Amino acid sequence: MALTTFSGGIHPPENKRQSEGKAFSNLSVPQLCYIPLQQHIGKPARPIVEAGEIVHEGQLIGLADGYISANVHASVPGKVVGISEHPTVYSKRGMCVVIEAQGSFSTSGKPLEPSAWESMSGLELLNRVAEAGVVGLGGAAFPTQVKLHPPGNRPIEALIINGAECEPYLTVDDMLMQTFPGEVIEGVRMALKILGITTAFIGVEDNKPRAIAALKKKLAEIRPSENIRVSTLKTKFPQGAEKQLIYSLTRREVPSGGLPMDAATIVQNVGTIFAIREAVALGKPLFERYVTVTGPCVKNPGNYKVRLGSRVSDVIEECGGLVAEPAKIIMGGPMCGTALDNMDIPVVKGTSGILVLGREEARSLDYLPCIRCGRCVTVCPAGLVPSDMVNAIEKGRLDLAEQSHPFDCIMCGSCAYVCPSRRPLNHFIKLAQEKLRRRQKE
Repeated sequence: MALTTFSGGIHPPENKRQSEGKAFSNLSVPQLCYIPLQQHIGKPARPIVEAGEIVHEGQLIGLADGYISANVHASVPGKVVGISEHPTVYSKRGMCVVIEAQGSFSTSGKPLEPSAWESMSGLELLNRVAEAGVVGLGGAAFPTQVKLHPPGNRPIEALIINGAECEPYLTVDDMLMQTFPGEVIEGVRMALKILGITTAFIGVEDNKPRAIAALKKKLAEIRPSENIRVSTLKTKFPQGAEKQLIYSLTRREVPSGGLPMDAATIVQNVGTIFAIREAVALGKPLFERYVTVTGPCVKNPGNYKVRLGSRVSDVIEECGGLVAEPAKIIMGGPMCGTALDNMDIPVVKGTSGILVLGREEARSLDYLPCIRCGRCVTVCPAGLVPSDMVNAIEKGRLDLAEQSHPFDCIMCGSCAYVCPSRRPLNHFIKLAQEKLRRRQKE
């Protein structure tokens, strides 16, 4: 049977074996946590604690400052030793609340009491999500309470759950669906109630048969009143991108420049759904998350629960340290992740993985002129012509590049991956986007 998918895309080596199937482990709590006030798209949270103050685990330390913002909570109990600039994945000078761990933990080692959420209204559930500071955990980090509250004139018909995890190396979402299928489905039901709809699609690539089986088995046991379906997707990158996932599951197309709500859908990552469930059912703020730590340089690759604000260096040390000198450290996956310039950067809400590559995997080569082979056009999932767009950018013809719809590029990097001239096409397109945005502000 043909699997659902989209046009274009690539299938790079999956490289998931190092952490695939490894059960979650809790990493030790770091002595110092650097908790960024900016862990989301939008305005940074406003600090509401001061240096010297004693905080408890899960205490609100940063208040959402505006409509598109998110609360930030203490990931460890202890003493606030400073509120200062520190490098983060978003900024070299991000404001962080620095907490020295001390005192007792309120959540470790004992289960939290679930609430009777089914008797609450959708608005009450949404408020719980906002209070907990939940954002998109797939990497985009968009505040979830905003996403789950679309404008009244934009009717939503279906909730799309991204369980594709199409990035090479990463396995955390796969393990989440295998380990907590009941919690994931309960989270889907909560999101449906918030949206006031009853239809959801959970899309999972066919290289995760255990996750698919676990979700289907749990659905058969629960028999929810909502229409929740698990759909098997072809393993292909970028299957988890919003527009491509919506098309794969519903055959609806998001128009150029549009949002998923233009196709009457809302997309949430499976990790976000799990965080929604913890926020609503348990009243638990988002101060820790599951992360894949992997790569040929990591001694003990696996899937770990990590406190937000833990430095990458502390996380890697807890995973046994390094077995070789790293050539590149990436927060996220190798296709869409962010390369780090030091290991003091803390884990944030959008950190799905920490990938440590050696010289062989991260070698960089000079790029050559375009030979107009057309491979980038064939694989572009957005239907663009990357070669023409980049040739215009290189010639300084921003006007021509703009006509090629650079803002429809989703930065998946598929074009650069297949380019025989090793041209960093997506980086050129990102540069064009930045120049065009600056021009629009002038």
